[in-house]
Amino acid sequence: MLLKNFFNKKTVIVTGHTGFKGSWISIWLKTLGARVIGLSISEPKGQSHYKAINLKTKIKSIKIDIRDLKKLKKVFKKYQPDYVFHLAAQALVKKSYIDPIYTWSTNTLGTLNVLESMRYIKKKCVAVIITSDKSYKNLEIKRGYREDDILGGKDPYSASKGSAELAIQSHISSFFPIKKTKVLIGVARAGNVIGGGDWSENRLIPDCIKSWSKNKKVILRNPNSTRPWQHVLEAVGAYLILAINLKKNKKLHGEVFNFGPKDKKNYKVIFVVKLMRKFWSKVRWKILNKKKNVFYESTLLKLNVSKAKKRLKWKSILTINQTIKMVIEWYKNYYMSSKKIYKTSLSQIKLYEKLLEKKN
Repeated sequence: MLLKNFFNKKTVIVTGHTGFKGSWISIWLKTLGARVIGLSISEPKGQSHYKAINLKTKIKSIKIDIRDLKKLKKVFKKYQPDYVFHLAAQALVKKSYIDPIYTWSTNTLGTLNVLESMRYIKKKCVAVIITSDKSYKNLEIKRGYREDDILGGKDPYSASKGSAELAIQSHISSFFPIKKTKVLIGVARAGNVIGGGDWSENRLIPDCIKSWSKNKKVILRNPNSTRPWQHVLEAVGAYLILAINLKKNKKLHGEVFNFGPKDKKNYKVIFVVKLMRKFWSKVRWKILNKKKNVFYESTLLKLNVSKAKKRLKWKSILTINQTIKMVIEWYKNYYMSSKKIYKTSLSQIKLYEKLLEKKN
């Protein structure tokens, strides 16, 4: 399956293109020959993959708040995309406690606005809406959450994502019925994504890199928490493959798919930190006193990806060692020569494409 055959010379709208995953999928689509239209409320204030690769000079970038339905409709009417990837979101659990209204209005109503705007697309289009593994009501299920498990969430971020899922399915049933619609919609739930260029707050890899690059100890909030550690190219690659499958098979319209790492074993935060010692010198850490950890976070998050394997013939490629190696190599190259980091991102994309072709 050659990705370029599907995206070359196609118009693609990516919401949240200034974000971590958004910038990676945008530049990947650009290399595949797509005309990429990025929609975001603002550029990141600090360091970011978006800034590191100077993405704003490589694609069409539009400043827009997805909560502004009137402006959003105009963009969709004007560009009439062949593909849509909706990633715009308030994506941090801690920030959702600080500003729950913004979190809910962006993640739930913002998604609803994107769905409404897609009603103005007059030609065949494929849309992939990205939600989260935190959409599931966290019951600490060891078998891994399946797509039909109950949705919910204690924290505002998780609850807003679960609610967005309800809005998506309601709109598909009400306004995009399979027998009449030209717009085919798929929903993707990915796990904990890591990769080069992530400097988000209160995330393990960015916290480690920011501390170690200054020869400081990293503070670990929950060393025994497990996450489905997944390289960013595994996640955004899965979104591309879901879009291709939707294009080829209309029966996938409205379906939800989990995308998670290949390893069946759960890896704790402390395991990942120790693994990074293989690729980064002077690794040091300190465990935060539990009493000081004031906001709730899930301790066990695991996705069951059997449906994606069966229906999409998709599975992740990278091992945990390969994943961590790629992440650390990106940051090492960045700190050695930030001006050349665009080439590093491209080389990692090309490497992953070769692995995909080899698998197929």
